[in-house]
Amino acid sequence: MFKNEKTYLESSSVTRSVGKEISGSVGIIGCGWLGTALANQLQRFGVDVLATRSNVENVEQLKNHDIHAEVLTLPAESELLNKHVIFKQQSLVIAITPQFRQGRLDYPEKIKQLVDAAKVSGKVKQIILLSSSAVYNGLSGQVDESLALDFSADKVLLLHQAEQAVLSFNNDKPLHFNLNASQVNSTKNRGYVLRLAGLVGPSRHPGKFLLNGRMLKSPQAIVNLIHQTDAVGLIREILTSDIEGDIFNGVSSTQVTKKLYYQTAAKSLGLATPVFEEDPMALDAKPKIVSGIKTQTLLNYSFVHADLLAWLAQVD
Repeated sequence: MFKNEKTYLESSSVTRSVGKEISGSVGIIGCGWLGTALANQLQRFGVDVLATRSNVENVEQLKNHDIHAEVLTLPAESELLNKHVIFKQQSLVIAITPQFRQGRLDYPEKIKQLVDAAKVSGKVKQIILLSSSAVYNGLSGQVDESLALDFSADKVLLLHQAEQAVLSFNNDKPLHFNLNASQVNSTKNRGYVLRLAGLVGPSRHPGKFLLNGRMLKSPQAIVNLIHQTDAVGLIREILTSDIEGDIFNGVSSTQVTKKLYYQTAAKSLGLATPVFEEDPMALDAKPKIVSGIKTQTLLNYSFVHADLLAWLAQVD
């Protein structure tokens, strides 16, 4: 449990954000740990939410938490998928996991199916894909949304293909030909990609990764993380934004070494100091630092947990 763990409403940045109205209902596809937090927050402020999970058991868990939910399993037959009630929502947040560790390679196919069904529906006006900062694998130094990706790195191409499917939603023109220029701009479909760094928060304390006693690697690497509260905050900012579809990084401004961060995490839980493998970085190598400058500038978002070392100190 965390000392002074504020609800999303209680933070200053969130109080500012919730004043913006979300038009229509929101569908959350793949409503897991992060999606559930988003659904609960949106519902507190009167937003109609429909969530999906891939099996009945997980859907029932959502319903037990008073979240309206339906089963949606991917990939699916297009004719059947197009009829799913999720595509009657005005905004979609796609939060499904790629399952790369399980050997799945169909993530781009699943995302494309969702985008195609949204285009067919004519009711979805906005899609937000929760992607991963792992798309920057293979790069070093400060990385931002404008950089060319390294497609030789593991999984990068698959993430990129999924992102491009969502960004293609921006090119889908409205079907109303008698609208003036301002009306066309307001009705244009929008596709966004939010590249989230490693997620921490309730039930995801980084110190718990140390409990198995394994040696950690890359002590001089820089941690790229974001708290659940701020991930939800950024999603809400995008939902209420007037910015046309774009790519944003979701990462806190905490830029400390992996060694320092996990030593602090261990101390906060009263664990032994973690041991790191000796693999000093080459002198000319630069640790990867995911930049959040564009996100904070364009979305004007103030992080609740900008300092994740301070957040670690809140643990009982």
